[in-house]
Amino acid sequence: MGEGTRAVGVQGTVAEGFEAVREAFAVFVGGERADYEGQLTAYVHGRRVVDLWAGPAETGGDTLYGVFSSTKGAAHLVVALLVQDGVLELDREVAHYWPEFAAEGKGAVTLRELLAHRAGLVGTDAGFTLEELADDRVIAERLAVQRPFWRPGTAFGYHALVIGALTGEVVRRATGRTLQEVYEERVRAPYGLDLYLGLPAEHEPRFRSVLPMTPTPAQQAELDAVPSGPHTLASIAFNSQVPEPGELTDFPNARIVRASGQSSAGGVGSARGLAGMYAAAISTVDGRPPLLKPDTVGEFGQIHSVGHDLVARAPKAFGLGFQATAELVHPFLGAGTFGHSGAGGSQAFADPRAGLAYGYTRRRMAFPGGAAPENAGFVRAVHTAALAL
Repeated sequence: MGEGTRAVGVQGTVAEGFEAVREAFAVFVGGERADYEGQLTAYVHGRRVVDLWAGPAETGGDTLYGVFSSTKGAAHLVVALLVQDGVLELDREVAHYWPEFAAEGKGAVTLRELLAHRAGLVGTDAGFTLEELADDRVIAERLAVQRPFWRPGTAFGYHALVIGALTGEVVRRATGRTLQEVYEERVRAPYGLDLYLGLPAEHEPRFRSVLPMTPTPAQQAELDAVPSGPHTLASIAFNSQVPEPGELTDFPNARIVRASGQSSAGGVGSARGLAGMYAAAISTVDGRPPLLKPDTVGEFGQIHSVGHDLVARAPKAFGLGFQATAELVHPFLGAGTFGHSGAGGSQAFADPRAGLAYGYTRRRMAFPGGAAPENAGFVRAVHTAALAL
């Protein structure tokens, strides 16, 4: 092992037939920096079959990390439930629920288009302070009067820091309750999930702050080579056009963000929480039937936007509120796989055809952002074992 590496320190359990997953995790951890912390959990048909973690003695499977955009999976599971209930209709105009949204030519935008990142409302020219960005209501109010950055429905671009506020305002207008309140009542609390949209103060001691990326010189050169500017769509979408934007690393490290449970990127959780949520969505867990019916799973996992993402300037694929994880990311997964990754390296999804639910978290941000590259090996090992059952 090279300088800064350590002996393997993997803890936790795997079910019979999933030993290769533990081996893949151990090999990775053994080659990582001495300060690596991470968790890996998987369910198959509602049964937890992988529950692994690595880190210092004070960490464990119940340690909580900032999961960045993996938060969007929790937010849009709420939307899927409300569509399933008939409370929301995908092809209704957003302005039907939220009249102020119709400003600046947005009156025809449907909930379906909004969920598929096709509304053109990735941010504002002026941007947001940290306090504003932590508050979904403030974001929604500002974006209601914003002119779209492209003609809605003609293209798509990742609404990185605001999509949860937009869809959350639809939820609030339709139900009289916040998205966070509905999530707590219908998803988190019934299953005891360690995935919070609003971290209670009593759980703060379990939270481990996000550590910044440590790129090699070659990786830093690659990051520096990415075209940037203060008025690009990417800058607006990631709020980096403001005078003092701060580091993305610090977003979940701010207590105001963790407390509010900002529904685009402010969630806090563990791999157990991420995987457990997707298991509950598609499988019977602890005697409870799946949260989502097959038709709802099919609708939200169906690809709605694929191709050139105007914000990422790269090929991306989205279902409704979720990433289409089997398209471009893990192509060996089943069609209709849905989930979301996070900037820190987290990854979570459900593969309904395999009955598989997966969650991964890590403390230090991974290069180059988004799902950490080690997920490729972990997901393949889990998927292979699941299919062999």
